[in-house]
Amino acid sequence: MRTALVIGTGLIGTSAALALAGRGVRVHLVDHDAAQARTAAALGAGTDEAPEGPVDLAVVAVPPAHTAAALAEAMKAGRARGYLDVASVKGGPRRELERLGVDLSAYIGTHPMSGKETSGPLAATADLFEGRPWVLTPTPGTDTEVLNLALELVALCRAVPVVMDADAHDRAVALVSHTPQLVSSLVAARLEAADDTAVRLCGQGIRDVTRIAASDPRMWVDILAANPGPVADVLAEVAADLDETVRALRALHTGDATERRGAARGVEGVLRRGNAGRARVPGKHGAAPAAYETVAVLISDQPGELARIFADAGRIGVNIEDVRIEHATGQQAGVVQLMVEPAAAQVLGAALRERGWALRP
Repeated sequence: MRTALVIGTGLIGTSAALALAGRGVRVHLVDHDAAQARTAAALGAGTDEAPEGPVDLAVVAVPPAHTAAALAEAMKAGRARGYLDVASVKGGPRRELERLGVDLSAYIGTHPMSGKETSGPLAATADLFEGRPWVLTPTPGTDTEVLNLALELVALCRAVPVVMDADAHDRAVALVSHTPQLVSSLVAARLEAADDTAVRLCGQGIRDVTRIAASDPRMWVDILAANPGPVADVLAEVAADLDETVRALRALHTGDATERRGAARGVEGVLRRGNAGRARVPGKHGAAPAAYETVAVLISDQPGELARIFADAGRIGVNIEDVRIEHATGQQAGVVQLMVEPAAAQVLGAALRERGWALRP
């Protein structure tokens, strides 16, 4: 691939353009908002000048509701040898293209499973897709050259290709992406009218659950409107569990001894099913999640403190597998939770104490 056209310079389009441009591909940028395309170009994602002729690959990175129309327009104009989109739903755009009578041999639907709660070109990074799954949904009619171009794009973005059926993909993302967004927003909505005293008690748990609730509502309305059936199916199952859990909690509050014992078993069952489901979430490098131990270190909110603690861990020879930061309410301090292999936890804790760090039990 030597040339590419990115249509839509939001977070995903600009991030893909940055990755391609950084690896020597000449990238042309276009957006319905010319200022946004200029911003992406200024960030080094390519040029907002139109290509002189057809490019090797056109990447359509517009909202799902506009994906099929943008693809059809580009394909009818002959703007590239191959075309793909990065919309978060796949079945709908493909069927719409079929209704529009477009030759689908030059097209492949794709979806990079990566993003942020922030949007726009200024949020883009060239490493956004590194190590992340990138779904490809070829059909029997997809041209081999187009599939190879898509695989080259995934490789240049350092993502991991995953081949799926389009409708199977849509059911999968309803479960692992679209429903979690709604559930996160529903929990966060409880905070809107909450008493200030309650909100001041927010800790890492509520921050984790509500992080993606900061996402752009307009963007998510577009995504959910393109995949409503599968999302509704998953939400219905969640609602059934919620109804049962509410009844169990009511029984714990007002029931007799026998009812309370049954209710407790019901609540425990939901929690254990949650344990089992969480254990299936892939960990590092896509493998089964490892059982790390946590070393909690008190840290001041001063420049360079995080770098110093990571440097100390490196000198000790301990690899930090994951990290969380919990800020202390109303204080210029917090707790850094360092996740390490169980065998390294005691060594790391002792060495950090020797270097003057205060550890929290």
